[in-house]
Amino acid sequence: QVQLVESGGGLVQAGGSLRLSCAASGSIFSIDAMGWYRQAPGKQRELVATITRAGSTNYASSVKGRFTISRDNAKNTVYLEMNSLKLTDTAVYSCNAEAYSLTGWAIYWGQGTQVTVSS
Repeated sequence: QVQLVESGGGLVQAGGSLRLSCAASGSIFSIDAMGWYRQAPGKQRELVATITRAGSTNYASSVKGRFTISRDNAKNTVYLEMNSLKLTDTAVYSCNAEAYSLTGWAIYWGQGTQVTVSS
């Protein structure tokens, strides 16, 4: 069993910054890719950023240059540094991880953390 727990969401003014964390725990042997996704009210979930175990990153065009994804493999944790936040960044942010555990490879999701950007 693998659990992902996000933290760091909250209310921030436009132009501000937030840092999200997502820690994976459980019977984990290895974690490959990790990522952040978001879902705004009335919209489909969309990819924000992903990072491989080796550190290769991929960003949605809407956040490129403002958000930075990173990870600590020793802590099984992925981070999302969000700067110059916009009203359109308001969403529930969820992390995921492709992990190898006692039950084999699978993709796991966290419960999500709310990010609200105000004017």
